[in-house]
Amino acid sequence: QVQLVESGGGLVQPGGSLRLSCAASGSFFIIIGTMGWYRQALGKERELVTSITRSGLTKYADSVKGRFTISRENARNTVHLQMNDLKPDDTAVYYCAVDRSGTYYPDDYWGQGTQVTVSS
Repeated sequence: QVQLVESGGGLVQPGGSLRLSCAASGSFFIIIGTMGWYRQALGKERELVTSITRSGLTKYADSVKGRFTISRENARNTVHLQMNDLKPDDTAVYYCAVDRSGTYYPDDYWGQGTQVTVSS
């Protein structure tokens, strides 16, 4: 089993920045492949925000391209999401997810979610 612990959410004004982090722990005979972030806004479906494969290939939702940057530290099994120029539409619960494969849509293990609120 793999446990994911997220940190870094909170309240920020429009145009501000936040950095989310997610650390994986547990049974590391399981090799972690893709790591990523989803989000779910109130009344909307969960959507992929961004993901990064073990080799560093990335995928971004069109709505966050140029504003969000994903990175990972394989030695620490940690993934980060730097969010800049935040907009009210970015308000959502953000979930970290990892996968044993190299899919761009990780879904084997999930974090508990962290709230990001963008408001003045």
